[in-house]
Amino acid sequence: MAGTQPVTAPTAESARASLEAVRTEIAKAVVGQDPAVTGLVVALLCRGHVLLEGVPGVAKTLLVRALASTLRLETKRVQFTPDLMPGDVTGSLVYDARTAEFSFQPGPVFTNLLLADEINRTPPKTQASLLEAMEERQVSVDGVPRPLPEPFLVAATQNPVEYEGTYPLPEAQLDRFLLKLLLPLPARDDEIRVLTRHAEGFNPRDLDAAGVRPVAGPADLDAARAAVAGVTVAPEIIGYVVDLCRATRASPSLTLGVSPRGATALLATSRAWAWLTGRDYVTPDDVKALALPTLRHRVQLRPEAEMEGVTTDSVITSILSHLPVPR
Repeated sequence: MAGTQPVTAPTAESARASLEAVRTEIAKAVVGQDPAVTGLVVALLCRGHVLLEGVPGVAKTLLVRALASTLRLETKRVQFTPDLMPGDVTGSLVYDARTAEFSFQPGPVFTNLLLADEINRTPPKTQASLLEAMEERQVSVDGVPRPLPEPFLVAATQNPVEYEGTYPLPEAQLDRFLLKLLLPLPARDDEIRVLTRHAEGFNPRDLDAAGVRPVAGPADLDAARAAVAGVTVAPEIIGYVVDLCRATRASPSLTLGVSPRGATALLATSRAWAWLTGRDYVTPDDVKALALPTLRHRVQLRPEAEMEGVTTDSVITSILSHLPVPR
């Protein structure tokens, strides 16, 4: 009987091609949100978490489900509501009358890709239940740490804070998210494509029928992460990242600037983006490309600046335009 062929690990090049194919597959289900798709791939490469913000109905949930489908990852969804308890997310001890003992029943956080839907609809106590999971990649119940699967990513959606009935995430929890991605309303042509698909029978709950196929897997992610770790960063680029983050701390429009953790995050996302675009070194353009999604949720506007219509994006963009670029 012929022996089975050994499974070869993906190369960096094949892993990059697979992740490029992920973006193509997701486009079969989600129209006009390419920057958000790229952001989710970058987060997976950096072992980070993502906050997706947009008004209801812009395909935030569909985007995460399609990503899990293309990467062969297990995914679970939690609808955050005002009465959701921490144990509903992390799991809890349940009494078994037959054995007269308590046993741990894992919560939905024990998955590869957790969709935390409308996270700002639930009170801070339940929001905080995700903190340990996101930072330590484990859950402690009754003093016993329980590791989460690998890979593990939280993709939390939230409605804009102007909507009623929301609990804005505190700074400490916002800082746990690697990226904050904005999902805008689609352009007219994109919206026509969405409606045309639905008129032709597209069902967002049946991704298989839409032709979305698995094109990558955990092995590709491992190979890609190893390749990203080999991306070189010149001292001048590190200085550029530091100067950008320090400039936010001195901005008259901000009460809170970017912390050293935020600077580290920007360096990581810039390396991942450089690798995705086919380079093994980081350029200032990579830093500029990832500055807004990596930093916009790590700064806080002064009330008077907010009243004048200033946004965090406009402040960061202005700093980038005035900051000397290393040659």
